[in-house]
Amino acid sequence: MTIQEAQQTVDNWIQTIGVRYYHELTNMAILVEEVGEVARLMSRMYGEQSFKDPAMEKDAPAQLAEEMADVLFVLICLANQTGVDLNEALLRSLEKKTNRDADRHANNPKLKD
Repeated sequence: MTIQEAQQTVDNWIQTIGVRYYHELTNMAILVEEVGEVARLMSRMYGEQSFKDPAMEKDAPAQLAEEMADVLFVLICLANQTGVDLNEALLRSLEKKTNRDADRHANNPKLKD
């Protein structure tokens, strides 16, 4: 699925199943909540925190994927609501980063093996 197709798919879902978009500020709050859920899992999977219930660790990769998808869904909702073409925005962002960081990362000793 392309980014454009994802934006259209989410919009179709909202219009048919979701009834309507939440207010932009509500979606912003939901986005922050979902990012927090990703952070919670990352801190337990890759950081120093441990799972409260060790049995939950085996399901963590699937949970992480689900939470990342939730972040993407809400981000797409916000893009649709605000008229942002995420494909174009991502291309512009990559161009900006390429121009700005062409030598920066290659010359960063912290990134050397």
